[in-house]
Amino acid sequence: MRSARARRAMPQDDGSLVDGDVRRFYDPRLGMYSVRLQPGECYTTAASDETIVTVLGSCVAACIRDPRSGFGGMNHFMLPESESGTWSGVSAVLRYGNHAMELLINAVLKSGCRREDLEIKLFGGANLMDGPSRVGSKNAAFALSYLEAEVLPVLSSDLGGTHPRVVQFVPSTGAARRVLRKRADERQIAETERRYKARLTTAPPPEGDIELFD
Repeated sequence: MRSARARRAMPQDDGSLVDGDVRRFYDPRLGMYSVRLQPGECYTTAASDETIVTVLGSCVAACIRDPRSGFGGMNHFMLPESESGTWSGVSAVLRYGNHAMELLINAVLKSGCRREDLEIKLFGGANLMDGPSRVGSKNAAFALSYLEAEVLPVLSSDLGGTHPRVVQFVPSTGAARRVLRKRADERQIAETERRYKARLTTAPPPEGDIELFD
């Protein structure tokens, strides 16, 4: 049995993960392997025994798959869009929704999926701590408008509100499960997002594990 924390997480320049970078462990409750996705990452798989898990506050995650082959994946982005793909000079393309969506959609299409067959689900975009910036609403609105502009329908979505979410997605079957976190967790998750975003303005993304909001 492999521990998620025993493996280093070193995303590629575009933020996507390759096999050696993945935080993957066997979850007996699910009866399959669980891959933990961090902010600014994207992961795709054809494995029938993998579920992708992430925790979302104001961030948004798209779950996209080919229903014919079961190939699919998830992204996790923190801000709506950037033309350059940089964050204060730091390469951080997948922190932005436009780059994160493009990468995941293209990865599923390149697997052989027809564009009209893409199965898309959206989660996240909560407005935590009642702040005036409402980043969660902006992320959610961006994801919906991006897919509308691309003429790609959303099969289902769970966006907005004030509660953080845990999302589990099984690309091979398309099953997606959303669990709202307790109100008491809201401040912790909002602060973790804030610290993570602040670190990106001063230093490159760390090579080791990034704290998962739990």
